[in-house]
Amino acid sequence: MNIFQAVIYGILQGIAEFLPISSTAHLILAPWLFGWQDPGVAFDVALHLGTAAAVILYFFKDWLNLIGAGFTKPKTQDGKLFWLLVLATIPGALFGVLLDKYMEMFRNAALIGIMLIIMGILLYVADKYGKKVIDIKETGTKRSLLIGLSQVFAIIPGVSRSGITMTVGRALGMTRESIARFTFLMSTPIILGDGLYHAKDLIHTSIDKVPFFTAMITAAVVGIIGIKFLLEYLKNKGLGIFTVYRFILGAMVIAISFSY
Repeated sequence: MNIFQAVIYGILQGIAEFLPISSTAHLILAPWLFGWQDPGVAFDVALHLGTAAAVILYFFKDWLNLIGAGFTKPKTQDGKLFWLLVLATIPGALFGVLLDKYMEMFRNAALIGIMLIIMGILLYVADKYGKKVIDIKETGTKRSLLIGLSQVFAIIPGVSRSGITMTVGRALGMTRESIARFTFLMSTPIILGDGLYHAKDLIHTSIDKVPFFTAMITAAVVGIIGIKFLLEYLKNKGLGIFTVYRFILGAMVIAISFSY
């Protein structure tokens, strides 16, 4: 792993972790397309800690208010939202640990291409026909649980955690900006937990510190930009552009995989 590759991986993670285009798919496809070696668990940890830092820094004040309200004023809107986020986080965290060992069976380029297209279509349909009336503070227990459970499918590269949760949220009538914000807040402990969970595997691993921290810092900086971009973009525009991107990338990956 050299500095250039570390920067590329950091950029891919920072953008794709928060946009509904699947960071896992991009991190698998990058070495496959460019002929690079798999970066390994060390860089997976670096990238997830980087995007965890991005979402924590971006929503730092929000989290302070939510945590404070959750424990001192649980009946207020912020207090209720905090516990709804906790509820939505549990399925993703639980199944993330239970299904982690099965990740390797999905690392197939053709499958990734297919899932990029299928999930893109579902995202487009949900966004186009969703009612767009429910604000984040009106999410409710049922919606929170369904959004949280939907993350289970994100184990399949090409689905995307943000992609599936935004699809379900839009199908349940949430506004674009509300489901995006809910998704980012919900992802905070999950992304951080994922990075720390895999960090245990680094105890006896030699780490090349410069590329490691380069990837982490790049992912953090680009992640903050990605979050800000999407929240601003969704104020006036839909998710159709991401469907187009997923369809083009998916078609390219399928074509290349069958040309070998």
